[in-house]
Amino acid sequence: MTFQGWLLVAAFTGVLLLLAKPMGLWLFALYEGRRTPLHPLLGPVERGFYRLSGIDPAEEQGWRRYTVHMLIFNAALLLFTYAVLRLQGMLPLNPLGFGGTSADLAFNTAISFTANTNWQSYGGESTMSNLSQMLGLTIHNFLSAATGIALAFALFRGFARREMKTIGNFWADMTRVTLYLLLPICVVIAVFYIASGVPQTLAGSVDVTTLEGVKQTLALGPVASQEAIKLLGTNGGGFFNANSAHPFENPTALTNFVQMLSIFVIGTGLTYCFGKAVGDTRQGWAILSAMMLLFLAGAAITYWQEAAGNPVLHQLGVAGGNMEGKEVRFGIAQSALFAVVTTAASCGAVNAMHDSFTALGGMIPLFNMQLGEVVVGGVGAGIYGFLLFAILAIFVAGLMVGRTPECAGKKIEAREVKLAVLAIAVLPLVILGFTAIASVTGAGLAGPLNRGPHGFSEILYAFTSAAANNGSAFAGLSANTPFYNGMLGVAMWIGRFFIIVPMLAIAGGLAEKKYTPPTAGSFPTTGPLWIGLLIGIVAIVGGLTFLPSLALGPIADHLAMMGGQLF
Repeated sequence: MTFQGWLLVAAFTGVLLLLAKPMGLWLFALYEGRRTPLHPLLGPVERGFYRLSGIDPAEEQGWRRYTVHMLIFNAALLLFTYAVLRLQGMLPLNPLGFGGTSADLAFNTAISFTANTNWQSYGGESTMSNLSQMLGLTIHNFLSAATGIALAFALFRGFARREMKTIGNFWADMTRVTLYLLLPICVVIAVFYIASGVPQTLAGSVDVTTLEGVKQTLALGPVASQEAIKLLGTNGGGFFNANSAHPFENPTALTNFVQMLSIFVIGTGLTYCFGKAVGDTRQGWAILSAMMLLFLAGAAITYWQEAAGNPVLHQLGVAGGNMEGKEVRFGIAQSALFAVVTTAASCGAVNAMHDSFTALGGMIPLFNMQLGEVVVGGVGAGIYGFLLFAILAIFVAGLMVGRTPECAGKKIEAREVKLAVLAIAVLPLVILGFTAIASVTGAGLAGPLNRGPHGFSEILYAFTSAAANNGSAFAGLSANTPFYNGMLGVAMWIGRFFIIVPMLAIAGGLAEKKYTPPTAGSFPTTGPLWIGLLIGIVAIVGGLTFLPSLALGPIADHLAMMGGQLF
């Protein structure tokens, strides 16, 4: 570990905290439906969308109607993308002449991008046409991210409103987030990437001669535009198979720093937006504090393990940290920090191969996802997932103080607790259940490229990443098979929408409740005690649930490594 490495972590954290309030205020303006400086330019576009679709943005929806519209919209997008991928060979903007993808790969990819997971069982530059990248995939990067933020707004309204039966308008929330937040920021970031050397063209490839005199064909395409929303929307799907380790996606240390900020900035801003929505910004800062403490703990452990390196290699005289699977231009500190950022958020982007991390260094990204992607988490999904844990934490606090618990002025009763537990239980059931099936079937065991505990970790990581809607991979798993494409696709769909439905039911129930002002007997939800309780609930629920699987995978892998055995 070096001083420069810790300085990087400190600089990243500092800049992120400085951006939290401005981003939160921008989000709060969209949450309230207020005018922004972009309305004179984009307002006519917004109104045009409403006229074409016959939507009245002022018409409020109850939680059931909000849910149905959201599900129908996402199902339609899934079917559209499936058709584009299957018919790719007959569609335009296909300069390299790729044929349509197989049925199981199209199924997996369509669900993956609809669910904001962006798991990729394919190499983008060798499988997808420019049209498929732009129309079939990039469109989801915007709309799946906007869906997550819209859902967070709906839950915020549940906490903020008093004795109301509505939680907003799904179509208005989606449109405003896309037009006034995601699109303008992505234009600025894309221009920055282009200036930094990221391609943005409809050309298919270019032939070059290397320094060794060998001719090589380099794939090109509209990379910068996809890269911008891939990170800002915590999607993670790369234009190239190597993702953000590819120099055309992430050429410099500066672009790497901007990419990490892009992944976290909306998630941190939503915490401040929540505080504004409920009329107490201390609520938002408390949630952000708990998130950042969990994040920094993970970053410290991962950086420590990667800097320590492999003791087996040390015994052979190979000194230094673990550079296997990492880009020299980034090194250990930037690679370790990126791995923690991308798995603390629901973003599958990688700038190093997680399968090549040390056992415990790779366990932290895995554990981040098993916590439910709530350590900042995906755009929208992180904050509403964390609020589900907050409901569970305030219930525990209520048991301790002996009264009905309250959170942000709303009494948390049996219905909310049951729905929160139902939503939180989805990930363990899917991750552990599907991993168990893959670990005992021939089709599942044909996937891992390594044996022993590391091979088990590859299977566990895949289903964790899918169910948590992250999309990163250990890369040691041959996942482009009918078995894994099908199983991972189902895991992604359940992991996204089986959490959303009970969450929206909670939002609808809370909106109908009266406001209960805090009293001397109320458990405070803004101070250090509350932050500690939140961290404890998140860590204990994740730890108790997944510790046995971690013991069979990365922990056993680490103990074997300490004993001189590698897998």
